[in-house]
Amino acid sequence: MKFEKDTSAGYLVNHMARLFAKELQHRIAPLGIVIGQFPILLELWVRDGVSQKELLNNIDVEQATLANTLNRMERDGLIKRTKNPSDARAQLIWLTDKATALRDDAYRSGHTVNAEALHVLNETEREQFMDYMRRVICGLRSS
Repeated sequence: MKFEKDTSAGYLVNHMARLFAKELQHRIAPLGIVIGQFPILLELWVRDGVSQKELLNNIDVEQATLANTLNRMERDGLIKRTKNPSDARAQLIWLTDKATALRDDAYRSGHTVNAEALHVLNETEREQFMDYMRRVICGLRSS
């Protein structure tokens, strides 16, 4: 059986994700953020003070990867951790003022990358594309 990468959804979406990540990293590097921290920051900018387990469920990365990234973010002054008052074994993750101050510039970077990447699609195609991606993600999460 021959594998055709140009007809493989997995290959194409992975290739596209790498290109998005490369461009986003270029834009957020001056903010002192690396690409692996971006999904965590996006979650915390919406809802601060969550557990590591909640983050893990929302961003779909490996436990060890998340733990290492959180350690780096804490070292870099982007997050702080406090004990969870309802579960002594867990910690809550909070943004620092430094991370909160980066939000608007980071959002702008993300919007710019998205706009540049999707400019080849018209508005209807962009909406369909986004809908298809959300449906595939939902399908993969439920399998």
